[in-house]
Amino acid sequence: MAIEDCKEMIKSEENDTEKKKQLVKKLVQLKLKLEEIKDGPIEPPPDIKVVLGHSFEVRSLERPKQYCEKCCGIIWGVMTNWYHCKNCGFKCHSKCLNLITRICANTKVMENGTYELSIRPEIGLSQQKFRCAECKRKFIFKNDLCLPRLCDYNGLYYCSRCHWNSLSVIPARVIHNWDFTPQKVCRASLQYLRLMVKKPIINLESLNPTLFALVTDLGDVKKLRNDILVMKQYFLLCHSALEEKLLLLLKDRQHFVESADMYTLQDLIDVSTGRLLSYLEKIHASFSEHITQKCLGCQGKGYICEFCKSEDILFPFETRTEMCRTCSSIFHQDCYLRWEGVCPKCVRKGRTASNSNDHKT
Repeated sequence: MAIEDCKEMIKSEENDTEKKKQLVKKLVQLKLKLEEIKDGPIEPPPDIKVVLGHSFEVRSLERPKQYCEKCCGIIWGVMTNWYHCKNCGFKCHSKCLNLITRICANTKVMENGTYELSIRPEIGLSQQKFRCAECKRKFIFKNDLCLPRLCDYNGLYYCSRCHWNSLSVIPARVIHNWDFTPQKVCRASLQYLRLMVKKPIINLESLNPTLFALVTDLGDVKKLRNDILVMKQYFLLCHSALEEKLLLLLKDRQHFVESADMYTLQDLIDVSTGRLLSYLEKIHASFSEHITQKCLGCQGKGYICEFCKSEDILFPFETRTEMCRTCSSIFHQDCYLRWEGVCPKCVRKGRTASNSNDHKT
């Protein structure tokens, strides 16, 4: 009943209002509570406690100065056990376990794993009624610890208990400005961004295609990824490649085998440091070596330039080649440019079609 009422209230609210966001948050909490009730008979493992989507494990001291994310007090692991969410990393005292209000970041990732694509979408303190966006504590402007802290990711203000001035790369700043400077974010955003960093959900081609021209390494990465997708077609028909499991060289970035458009935030960070380009160049060289030198079966699927008629075997992923956009035939780049891009195969097809029409008439 409460869930249905909450849904109706959400429908009646205007879009992008603070009240609607709070209602959505409340709805998620109600659904999680309902799931906990439904799953009541199924007991979790004795060492796991489930609260608001968190899966808490009992821990003892691992390193000095652990802090509770509910009360911000020091966790003295030598004297007592504490709880750690194995999904999002939330830490708290035993006494604070049933007082937490933050939904597990992993639950949010599973329900709606997307990024905020506006840069610091600030709504202002007045819209938050001068209260913390998470714990709803009223801001008291007494000293630095009482001042509201802005989360650069979601544009909301938090108290010092919910915002520890943690630093994180902001996806919107990367996508729009190619800016990887870490910014201050609240604890909830930090945990969410950590879980999202390797999710391939950024379609850079649609969000900001100009970056490929402005960032040289990014353009090179795009070319290598397109080449790898072409090479994949050779490997799928090659018994040797399947036996060697060559495509597993990309197991850490499986989305590279599936498409050339989607990126993770970690991919973009690695582009900025040069790591991704180096990584792909090595894999590209390994794939190319198999197709062009090691495997006779793959070589048999190559092309001969119809302009110069040389015995040189050509492949579409080589930089020295050019592809006809109409029939996908492959030629030497120099030959193709010399003949001003007039594809002999397309010319033959045109003549055949013309002769066929003449016979019909």
